[in-house]
Amino acid sequence: MIEPSFLVDALNRVGIDFYTGVPDSLLKDLCAHLANRLDKGHHVTAANEGAAVALAAGHYLATGKPAVVYMQNSGQGNIINPLASLTDEEVYHIPVLLIIGWRGRPGMHDEPQHVKQGKVTTGLLNTMGINYDILSKDETMAGKQIEKAVAALHKNNVYALVIEKGTFVECKLTAEEGRDFPMSREEAIQAVAAAMGDRDVAVSTTGMISRELFETRAAWGQVHGRDFLTVGSMGHASQIALGIAFAKKDRMVWCLDGDGAAIMHMGSMAIVGQSACSNLVHVVFNNGAHDSVGGQPTVGMDIDIPAIARATGYAGVFSVQDRSSLADILQKLGQAAAGPILLEIKVRKGNRKDLGRPTTTPAQNKEALMAFLQS
Repeated sequence: MIEPSFLVDALNRVGIDFYTGVPDSLLKDLCAHLANRLDKGHHVTAANEGAAVALAAGHYLATGKPAVVYMQNSGQGNIINPLASLTDEEVYHIPVLLIIGWRGRPGMHDEPQHVKQGKVTTGLLNTMGINYDILSKDETMAGKQIEKAVAALHKNNVYALVIEKGTFVECKLTAEEGRDFPMSREEAIQAVAAAMGDRDVAVSTTGMISRELFETRAAWGQVHGRDFLTVGSMGHASQIALGIAFAKKDRMVWCLDGDGAAIMHMGSMAIVGQSACSNLVHVVFNNGAHDSVGGQPTVGMDIDIPAIARATGYAGVFSVQDRSSLADILQKLGQAAAGPILLEIKVRKGNRKDLGRPTTTPAQNKEALMAFLQS
């Protein structure tokens, strides 16, 4: 294993000192080191991976120095457009160093949403004409790979370092963000789930929110067929929910979203807001963190999510942070005639250490939900 500082110091020595991206569990130690060491002028947690490539391009245009873009391999889809139409050698020929966490690597057990992405990770790089190395866990070999990457950047090329599980030595995030709100996210999810009607549908975003919703149903002895657990596709849960709400106007549809996911594709809020969909409730559990991949901060606590919802046209907008206020709002939502509705619930960071994962497959989840919607 290598120290995160080894990589950062090696790049710093050749003048590469700007980092941006979306956190990943395989990169959490590197991300923690960056957050602890660098200021906002040198490290930006981006809204999404494509935006991070654009940030890196802007940095290069202003300084003449390449930047680093980090991500989970699930974010490769978001970077294809800017890589092909912005940084590519046939367009602007802008150098970028990609650091990609390899979830779902063939031969390694991982969650279902990572399996396909793991199979195509290096193939996508090959298709895009991007040379890469799988970063060694030996510092001597890793140092040579970093030198090779820097040489490619000096030719204005994009280069990738692919990161396997267990590559970096542990680094704790010291610059903790967030506040000690009265409710945990799981408690808030339980309150929302309890307020749903028997025919209501829930679409939950990827990560801890889907896991906590699944465990809530299991603890209550309820079926899982009323819930669509969006185990991948970060940032798209609200549009899945909207698609269901348009087609099933006789049912309330609840989107259980996170602040990081909502920010990732925030333009979707404008589409929801202008939908005039009266049977959609968009719940954003805001803890100001990418909790599922290491707790790295988002800008969720620094922006006014309810004001954004009002500006985009949501018919009802609410924000709460304690159990009593949440109970009052949930009671009112059952009587609401107009929508869509945005409900922000501010919650604490963190989750139970013994939190399990869904025991059904994505395909089983899909079939059960479709049967429930036809009942």
